[in-house]
Amino acid sequence: MPAASASASDAEETVARNLRQLPGHVYRHRLATRLWHWLTAVTIFVMIGSGIGILNAHPRLYWGAYGANFDHAWLDLSSYKDWMRSGIFTIPRNYNLALSRRWHLTFALVLGFALLAFMVASLINRHFQRDLRVRAKEVAPRHLIADAAAHARFDFLNPDDPARYNTLQKLSYVGVIFLILPLMILTGLALSPGMDAAWPWLLELFGGRQSARSIHFIAASALVAFIVIHLALVILAGPIGEVRSMLTGWWRVPEDDR
Repeated sequence: MPAASASASDAEETVARNLRQLPGHVYRHRLATRLWHWLTAVTIFVMIGSGIGILNAHPRLYWGAYGANFDHAWLDLSSYKDWMRSGIFTIPRNYNLALSRRWHLTFALVLGFALLAFMVASLINRHFQRDLRVRAKEVAPRHLIADAAAHARFDFLNPDDPARYNTLQKLSYVGVIFLILPLMILTGLALSPGMDAAWPWLLELFGGRQSARSIHFIAASALVAFIVIHLALVILAGPIGEVRSMLTGWWRVPEDDR
């Protein structure tokens, strides 16, 4: 580990220990996590809007290498074409395939390199091992049912360790970081003609261009579902405290749970 990275990690650990000693405060999110969170939030917003703009050009999805108007589509969104072109959710607001692709491809680079930097930083500061490691006992059916029941009661906090992520949090974050986002990036690369020329095996890996396009859409839809659930839980858990913790790293434990 480089000396500068080690010293920065040690300094952050010292801050974390000091904060944990403050009454009612825990240090939840390190700087790398906070920076990546907000950068990715903006990036995903732009990519969803521009992605809808690209989908407007041909709102039908297929499996295999080929697909056109007269082929059988497993998903046909043509009936929603006018709604998708209304400009409410698209980037740009007017229908412009070329401009939507420019926005999408530019922020795809931001998404990919930001994810890589976050992964490296999280290995250095041990965020993955400390906060996101899923233990065998946590995925036992009894534990998962208990965790789901606690969520149903809007009980998200572990009073013994308020900074600890619960099991459903870990599983959802691990799924997004290590499955959904990489899958979106790889299928996006497979849809690029330039990358097909350099890495022809990538398109074969996903079963053809249309299969890669369908998987890209499914992964993006799963990410949208995660965002909706994530925002709903933030609101239920107390938006002011949750947003403050993602800005400063400090989270104030509610009075009743101290």
